[in-house]
Amino acid sequence: MLGTSVRSLRRLCSSSSVSSINLLKDYANKVTVTARGTSICTCTIGAAKVEDVAASSSSSYSRSEPLNSEGRNENGPCPCPSVAAMHVHLLRNNDKLRRRRLGDRRNNKRSTTDKDAIELALDSVVKIFTVSSSPNYFLPWQNKSQRESMGSVADHTFVLVRKHGSPAKYRAQVKAVGHECDLAILSVESEEFWNGVNSLELGDIPFLQEAVAVVGYPQGGDNISVTKGVVSRVEPTQYVHGATQLMAIQIDAAINPGNSGGPAIMGNKVAGVAFQNLSGAENIGYIIPVPVIKHFIAGVEESGKYVGFCSLGLSCQPIENVQLRNHFRMHPEMTGVLLQPLVPVHQFDKLPSYYIFAGLVFVPLTQPYLHEYGEDWYNTSPRRLCESALREPPKRAGEQLVILSQVLMDDINAGYERLAELQVKKVNGIEVENLKHLCQLVESCSKESVRFDLDDDRVIALNHRLAKVATSKILKCHRIPSAMSNDLIDKQSNLQTQYLAQELTC
Repeated sequence: MLGTSVRSLRRLCSSSSVSSINLLKDYANKVTVTARGTSICTCTIGAAKVEDVAASSSSSYSRSEPLNSEGRNENGPCPCPSVAAMHVHLLRNNDKLRRRRLGDRRNNKRSTTDKDAIELALDSVVKIFTVSSSPNYFLPWQNKSQRESMGSVADHTFVLVRKHGSPAKYRAQVKAVGHECDLAILSVESEEFWNGVNSLELGDIPFLQEAVAVVGYPQGGDNISVTKGVVSRVEPTQYVHGATQLMAIQIDAAINPGNSGGPAIMGNKVAGVAFQNLSGAENIGYIIPVPVIKHFIAGVEESGKYVGFCSLGLSCQPIENVQLRNHFRMHPEMTGVLLQPLVPVHQFDKLPSYYIFAGLVFVPLTQPYLHEYGEDWYNTSPRRLCESALREPPKRAGEQLVILSQVLMDDINAGYERLAELQVKKVNGIEVENLKHLCQLVESCSKESVRFDLDDDRVIALNHRLAKVATSKILKCHRIPSAMSNDLIDKQSNLQTQYLAQELTC
């Protein structure tokens, strides 16, 4: 058996294959060492000594002869004086080669796993076609013109989905929307749609420099797209859509419009969901991490609707200045921040409120209203309104700043059109708390005239009875369904509106 092994090894020595080490143990617990493609002297080495050399590649090995139980050499000195050093060299190379081959096998296995995961994602990611119509804060009784988009269901009116490799589109229902975390849950009732669809498993937060692949339908084509990158940062980040600060993962894979909602695959699991990029920078994209996704899904499963994320509801200012610290009587060893109130800036899934009286359109001052002035709304909107919305937080619950948004021209309000975009301070001498309070003050007015006190000491006075009649005429002329939004309508105002409509018809 040993001779056969030696002959086989000698045949290997004459071959031109890559250099490697073969260790063949015989029944006598001895080892024959040879090298493919390398002419060396062969001898026998005690198996125990081979283990010592392999375990410590940096140790010197002075004896390569087989030893008996007493530690003596059975065959005398080795005929090759450098065989011990050669053995160490070969065993070192063997260890490196084994590690290299093991790494290659792991890389090949990981590459195969990544490919399988991406193939699975291709069959699980759908393209979303959305028809949406967002509120019009300048004309709050109507929406803006409908538009088509992909990957987002905000302000949706109609949603379709299409699977990869299929031309068929299926109707989808939006079950829950989390505007804070920029996530939504869709459902498809068609059983045909679910044939061949595989589920993806959620993973965990990736480490830095972990490789991820983003799957989605970005602009520039109609088919599915796969981009690869690595994780470069994990930290709380401002979510643009919801204007909230939640955990996010920064990656250097390309994320473009249309990628929203696509999974980021790491290994064979989902590491996050693509949702935004950094404009003006190259290859800086962000994905929503798994903990945020799980919180969103768990909230919907438990309550049947989106429950949101907890927040302190405040902002803070660092206290670094010595005089500022002294002002608040802080000791040198004390640490902390200066707390400031935070004003809510978004009202999602809620139509804007309005109230129309004699063609005067009253609305609450909100940041979405200022957004109607364009992308550069901070510079293009009226400076006074902008500062009031951002710098004047409500002093008590339910308080709103009410403004005269515009004037729908009519004989009864002629000359008042220049007073638009001013804040309403009082109605008949009573300070206005919010839009609903203003509506109640006007509707319940028992005086002959109604007086509105505005900013800059401007005044509007109208005959109450004539103004109510003119309101119905103006609503009909501008095809406005109601003089107030649904959140302001109560039984009394509804009866008054019906009465005025009947009077106008007669």
